[in-house]
Amino acid sequence: MAETTQFELVSPERLVLSQAVEMVVVPGSEGYFGVLPRHAPLISTLSPGVIDIHEGGSVTQRIFVAGGFAEVTGERCTVLAEVAMPLDEIDVAKAESNITDTRDVLKDVTDPVERAKLDNKIATLEAMITAKRAA
Repeated sequence: MAETTQFELVSPERLVLSQAVEMVVVPGSEGYFGVLPRHAPLISTLSPGVIDIHEGGSVTQRIFVAGGFAEVTGERCTVLAEVAMPLDEIDVAKAESNITDTRDVLKDVTDPVERAKLDNKIATLEAMITAKRAA
C-alpha cells in the first residue's frame, strides 16, 4: 500500500473532505504545487483553480476552489477555501447568468471596495467556467 498524507478541505459552510491521499495538487498563488507524504512545511494563498486528488496513481477527485489558503506539514495538507465545489456540480449556464447579473450591478457601483468585491466575484465565476470546460 502506498504511503499517504492526510488531506482536509474546509469551506465556510462545512468540512468538504477529510481523507488520507497519496498526493494532492493545489492551485497556489505562485502556481500549482503537489503535496506528498513528508512534504516540507509551507503556507500558500490560493488562486482560483482545481484541486486534484490522486490515489492509485491517478486523479480520483477534482474540486474547484477559490479564495483562502493552504497549510502543508509533513503529515497533512489543510486547505481553507472561500469557495469549494466538485467540478461535476458546476452549472456553466448559472455561472454565466451570475456574471451577467453581477456586471449589471457593477455598472452602478461607485464605492471602490464594493467594486473590488464584485470584480473578484466575476473573476471567480469565470475561473469556475474555465475549470468546468477544461475538465
